[in-house]
Amino acid sequence: MSAYGFEIVQTLIVDTEPDEYVKRAMSKINAAESNYLAGLVVGLRDSVLAFSMNVPGTTSKDFLGMVLVTQYFVTMKEIGALSESNPVFITHGPGTVKDIASQIRDGLLQVNTTQN
Repeated sequence: MSAYGFEIVQTLIVDTEPDEYVKRAMSKINAAESNYLAGLVVGLRDSVLAFSMNVPGTTSKDFLGMVLVTQYFVTMKEIGALSESNPVFITHGPGTVKDIASQIRDGLLQVNTTQN
């Protein structure tokens, strides 16, 4: 670090190798997170397939709208449930959800345009 103008006088870290128990625990946590995410993806895929089979004439745009509305209400619930949250003022109403959906759709279109 002397090349950057620093002199190391003392370090408290002697060994960066975690204990075997910690390694196993971290591996289990990572595996559980991977399994959880895989389960979510499979569940979402299955629900999309079931929804599209049971509701004739449904487009992907209709389904995306339903997912956005659901996610909007879940987010509102989570914000309200946080005890440490600061006040958040959001205009709420049917038009708000439509505005949020169009903003997300416009954002996705802009990303696709810039990537092409």
